[in-house]
Amino acid sequence: MEFFNSHLYDFANPELWVAIGLGIFFAILAFVGVPKLVAGTLDAKAAKIQGELDEAQRLRAEAEALLTQIRAEKAAADIQARDMLAAAEADARILETEAKAKLEETLARRQALAERRIASAEAQASADVKAAAADVAAQAAETILAARLAGQGSDPLLDAAIGQIGTRLN
Repeated sequence: MEFFNSHLYDFANPELWVAIGLGIFFAILAFVGVPKLVAGTLDAKAAKIQGELDEAQRLRAEAEALLTQIRAEKAAADIQARDMLAAAEADARILETEAKAKLEETLARRQALAERRIASAEAQASADVKAAAADVAAQAAETILAARLAGQGSDPLLDAAIGQIGTRLN
């Protein structure tokens, strides 16, 4: 309660002069427009901060839109990948079926070729055996005929056997 003290208003009191000087200083500041300048500066700062907040909000909205777009593209890519995988599996099944059919066809052709070769080899072997038997029979007949001519004798059993060999070989 120094304010109500009469000693405060004495012109010899230095505190009075400090108060008067302070009042004059504030009056000069108000006259020059410092409060408007400070308010303008604060308003400019507030506007700048508000602009930065608006820019941040706009960037956030863009980021959210981009995130939504990326998620949609990812979902579409996942669907496309599943479709491609299903198509590849279907193609693989078709190729497997075709490969099995070709393999069976090739095996059947090779088996038929092998059977033809075996039959041909059997026929050739049979022909070779018949030719060898005919050669042996002819040599035996020649030997017998030579012996008969040398002995001038005739053996009816031998003649019958030689006649049968000729009919069996052909």
